[in-house]
Amino acid sequence: MSAPVVKVENLVKRYRELIALDHFNLSIEEGEIFGLLGPNGSGKTTAINCILSLLAFDKGTIEVFGKEMRPDSYDLKRRIGVVMQNVAVFDALTVYENIDYFCGLYIRDKSLRRQCVEDAIAFAGLSEFRKFYPKKLSGGLLRRLNIACGIAHKPKLIILDEPTVAVDPQSRNNILEGITRLNREGATVIYTSHYMEEVEQICSRVTIMDKGKSLATGTTEELKRMIKKSEIISIDVLDLLPEQLAAIRALPHIYETSFENHCLTILCDGGKHNLPRVLNYLQEEGVPFGRVYSELPTLNDVFLEITGKALRD
Repeated sequence: MSAPVVKVENLVKRYRELIALDHFNLSIEEGEIFGLLGPNGSGKTTAINCILSLLAFDKGTIEVFGKEMRPDSYDLKRRIGVVMQNVAVFDALTVYENIDYFCGLYIRDKSLRRQCVEDAIAFAGLSEFRKFYPKKLSGGLLRRLNIACGIAHKPKLIILDEPTVAVDPQSRNNILEGITRLNREGATVIYTSHYMEEVEQICSRVTIMDKGKSLATGTTEELKRMIKKSEIISIDVLDLLPEQLAAIRALPHIYETSFENHCLTILCDGGKHNLPRVLNYLQEEGVPFGRVYSELPTLNDVFLEITGKALRD
């Protein structure tokens, strides 16, 4: 079995009294799109900077492509592409010139670099804008240029830190489709985002971290099975007596109920027939009801239960 593309063991990083990473562990296999989630200040960026050997750390080991990552591991760094949240391009260079410059940091051969730049321009959908300067680009196009600069040298490991922040839906779809295309072409991807639906859409596995620790790792379905909530039922009801609400609360697999603004909300922790059981009770009690909704837990529900906070806290 081949070594993981990225392997982090017992990583500790301190800033004086602050422990940014507390025995943090991470293992990413070749071919994954791996989601790294955590609230602001959880240690995501610190972990990425340590993986890239841009930060020294106090304890632990980091291996990339099966080798120890060090500040002078240029052979490893040539195989990595990084797209950070803040757009980093040169305003004085055109779209083509920006991509050519960043690609040139890795590829010296002019003919090979020219082809790589053309591939990156086509990949990012920037063919019509190759002579534009960054200030003339929309926010979405600027993000796409930022990605093109980071992947033009065809890296085998790509780190994307919130690449879809503040872009329009069309550009977001373009970026997500591009990431999955890069993955199909052989790149392993580390992806951070505050948009849970994106992570559910493209990531094969996810780690949720907080306070410098890895709290849970798995596929989205595996993570959903880790939490108590298994189903959310919402029913429009005109009126409901307190004793009726208590009786619903006493039904099997129901652990929380609420009734506000004519909406009955029920949280379930398992079972396959929760909704029919609730509707049967309402019918037996002669309680009229309207629209009925049944939802499975989302990755956001998992995140809230595991960390106890919203993603942007």
